[in-house]
Amino acid sequence: MKKILVIEDDLQVQDNIYDILSLEDFYTITASDGAEGLMLAQEERPDLIICDIMMPQMDGYAVLAALRADENTAAIPFIFLTAKADRDDLRQGMALGADDYLTKPFTPDELRQSINARLARLESQQQQTQRQVDQLRDTISYALPYELNTPLVGIINGAHLLRTSYASMDKAEIEELLGDIETSGNRLYALIQNFITYADLELAIANPETADKLRARTEPCLTAPVITAAAVQRAKAVNREADLHLELQDAYVQISDWRLKKAVQEVVDNAFKFSPAGNPVKVISHVKDDHLHIFVIDQGRGMDADQIEAIGAYMQFQRRLYERPGSGLGLAIAKLTMALYGGELNIESFVGQQTTVRLTLPTAQDINIAHRADDTSA
Repeated sequence: MKKILVIEDDLQVQDNIYDILSLEDFYTITASDGAEGLMLAQEERPDLIICDIMMPQMDGYAVLAALRADENTAAIPFIFLTAKADRDDLRQGMALGADDYLTKPFTPDELRQSINARLARLESQQQQTQRQVDQLRDTISYALPYELNTPLVGIINGAHLLRTSYASMDKAEIEELLGDIETSGNRLYALIQNFITYADLELAIANPETADKLRARTEPCLTAPVITAAAVQRAKAVNREADLHLELQDAYVQISDWRLKKAVQEVVDNAFKFSPAGNPVKVISHVKDDHLHIFVIDQGRGMDADQIEAIGAYMQFQRRLYERPGSGLGLAIAKLTMALYGGELNIESFVGQQTTVRLTLPTAQDINIAHRADDTSA
């Protein structure tokens, strides 16, 4: 039975709504003011909230703002009741995240239709989220053994060799073996972190409310320093700093620094991984048509058309390529990151010649770059 919270200070209207909902087999709880309604919403976690706008002390706008600010209640469908149908009122409520409006007086049919539409949408979103969770579980269950096997075997074999042959090994051999174990451990840690990042992105994209909330609280970032740091870090890790070439145009984009850095790191890492030392890896960025375009270009083994097409369905892409250690997941993380922030990842590749990965993100048009740059240097 679905639970509905009604927040209404007019007791006659409250009673009428209660009677209508009872006939529809909804479990209904009521509150006579905004403060009481907010408390009940946080305690009861209803499936839907119906709330009057004009109430003393705490009006409907304040109730909705408080609910949307709390991650435990942020996604609850919310219907406003109002005696006014002024456009400014409608805009204010929708800006705060209201799902619908009912203007008093309303008919029982209008109330039922609004409630059923919101609940149907909620159920559809929950089903979509569950499908994504099921796919994610299947993918990780399949991929995890392949990805973790190599570093784990390195740790186990190294530890076994130390335990059985320690007495006959000299200091240099012991230090070399400990270094190998540390390298395997770091790789294992990085793989686990990538799986966690991938899972977080999948679940965020599967839930529109979660995705909206992540984007809403993200400060715009200045891209050139982030891209530079990401690319240089990966080049140093594989001793290919001389191969890295940067040509960057600065811009603000609405994405967190660390998510952009992670996406660029994964793409650049892929470029180094599949191109021979001594061949250039170029990272170029420029702004066109209110979008920042980041190109990562390598002259390596390339990808065929089937592999490129499969990245669009990254689940299958990973399943095919996980048997090659380190493949697939990084590009999937970059692709999901772009999707979360309204961008995209595209690949153009010629087998045995060159691969170009393009990351595209909308620029933050309302940011005064010069002003923000002055603030940063102050």
